Amino acid sequence: MATDSIIEIDNVWTQYGDTVIHRDLTLRVHSGEVMAIIGGSGSGKTTLLRLMLGLEPPSRGTIKVFGVPLQGCASHDLRQARNRWGVLFQEGALFSALSVYDNVALPLRELKALPEDGIREMVMMKLDLVEIDTMSMHKMPAELSGGMVKRVALARALALNPELLFLDEPTAGLDPERSHGFVQIIESLRRALNLTVVMVTHDVDTLMALSDRVAVLADQQLLTVGPLWKIVQHKDSFIQNFFLGQRKRCEQENIKDFRDKLAIN
Repeated sequence: MATDSIIEIDNVWTQYGDTVIHRDLTLRVHSGEVMAIIGGSGSGKTTLLRLMLGLEPPSRGTIKVFGVPLQGCASHDLRQARNRWGVLFQEGALFSALSVYDNVALPLRELKALPEDGIREMVMMKLDLVEIDTMSMHKMPAELSGGMVKRVALARALALNPELLFLDEPTAGLDPERSHGFVQIIESLRRALNLTVVMVTHDVDTLMALSDRVAVLADQQLLTVGPLWKIVQHKDSFIQNFFLGQRKRCEQENIKDFRDKLAIN
């Protein structure tokens, strides 16, 4: 894995009035890795994602993506950086008035760099990547299952051939079978397209299947960052409850087997 940093977060604070969300965060996301961000409710996971997307500025500190500072840079440089990443929002965030085809075509049309024939070719390619058949491309979002919404949203996130992919709770709302299938698609695309991925998730199975490193947010700070096998050994109560308490099927006598599985992955 390359060690060059795609995202550089330095001494970042996020504060709303007297409420501090993040205190002095420093983090690097390296090229080609999947960085998972976990934390309890209210720990600032989604806020940190918004900071990395440039949707809001930190109160202090700096964030660079592809070497571009998200605050204070020229609008042209920021626009170019944003064209190099894609985002899968938690609920898919498809435009309800647009068909599957038009949702995926939207970023390509906004770019104004391709004729409609070229856009059609790209849309069909992206839909095929996420296993959406041509019979479904004229459906409206309200006609889609939860799993199909996620896949169409992923196709839209990949429309501009991004190098960096942000995933906000990618398997939230999916049953175990659809969740497993969606994770397989993400993993296949990540390897085939050589993507760098930043993922916010609370799902242990998704973490095990996808993450290279995990960043744990707790008490306004980054509690620890490292590979999953190392994170699970941390003695902090939140981490122990997250990995062991959430897996109800993991009875006490099977904890060693679970940890062995984490080490293998």
